[in-house]
Amino acid sequence: MDEKKKLIVLIGPTAVGKTKLSIELAKNFNGEIISGDSMQIYKGMDIGTAKITPEEMEGIRHHLIDVKEPEESFSTAEFQDLVREKIDEISTRGKMPMIVGGTGLYIQSAIYDYHFTDAPSDPGFRRKLEDEAEEKGLAFLHEKLDRIDPVSASRIHPNNVRRVIRALEIVHCTGKTAAELQSEQSPELLYDTALVGLMMEREQLYRRINLRVDLMLEQGLLEEVQYFYDKGLRECQSIQAIGYKELYDYFEDKVSLDEAIENLKQNSRRYAKRQLTWFRNKMNVEWFDMSESYDAEKKFAEISKFIEGKLKIKANT
Repeated sequence: MDEKKKLIVLIGPTAVGKTKLSIELAKNFNGEIISGDSMQIYKGMDIGTAKITPEEMEGIRHHLIDVKEPEESFSTAEFQDLVREKIDEISTRGKMPMIVGGTGLYIQSAIYDYHFTDAPSDPGFRRKLEDEAEEKGLAFLHEKLDRIDPVSASRIHPNNVRRVIRALEIVHCTGKTAAELQSEQSPELLYDTALVGLMMEREQLYRRINLRVDLMLEQGLLEEVQYFYDKGLRECQSIQAIGYKELYDYFEDKVSLDEAIENLKQNSRRYAKRQLTWFRNKMNVEWFDMSESYDAEKKFAEISKFIEGKLKIKANT
C-alpha cells in the first residue's frame, strides 16, 4: 500500500491568529499553504474575507486564493477536488502541504474519504423538480428543501438549482438528508495529518473580532462592498459572505450604517462560535490556546513539537 502523504492542517475561528502562525509554520516545515476558506476563493473580495496580503505571505507560496469570479458558484465537492490536486502537486515538489482556514465542511471533505456521489438517483423525480423550478421559480424549490433539509438549504444558494435538486433527490431516494448520510459514514483520513486547532478565551476572541471589523472599515471595506453592489451582483453565493450581506442591507436602505456594522460584528461572533462547535464535534483536533496571556515563542515551539511528533518529521530550526 502506498504511504500516505503528509499534511498539516491549521484551523480555528475567525480572528484567532491563524494567518500569522501559518507563515511561521510554513517556514519551519518547508510548507506551501492551501486556503481552507470558502470565500477567499473569490477575486476582489479582499478586505471582507481578511485575505492574506502579498507582504504578509513573506514569500510563502499560497494556493486557492483568487481563483473564481464573484458571480461564480463554488461547491464543497469542487473544493475537495482542487485541494487534493494541490496536495499531490505540492508533495511531488518535496514541499509540505498545509491547509489553513476556517470553513469546517470544506476542510473535512478534502482530508477525509467522504463520497458525495454514492447516494442513489431518480431521473424521473429530478425532471419533475426541474419542471417545478421552471414553473414556480427557484425560490419555491429552495423553500421546499428548507422544510425537509434545513442544513443543506442553509449551505446551498437558491440559484444553485442543480445542488438544490440533488439535495431533494437524496432525501427522496434514501429518506435521509445529506448530513445524516455523511454522519453514517466512518471515513478515514486520506493523509498522514497533523490537525492543529487554535482557540482563545471567548471574550478575548469576541473583542478581537470587533476590532477586526473596525480595522476592515478603516481599510476600505465599505468601498469594496459598494463596488460589488454597484456592479449589480445580487443573488450570488459570494455575496452571502459575512461582511457583504450586512452592508448590502445598508446600501438598500434597510438599516443604518451603524446597525449594519453592529450586525456584521454580531454575525462574525456567531460564526466564530459555530466554527468552534463544528471543529470540536466533527474532527479529531489537537487544540492550542492562543489567549493573549500566552508566550508566543513558547506556543510556537509547542505546536511545532506536536507536528514533528505526529508526522515523524524534523522542523528546519
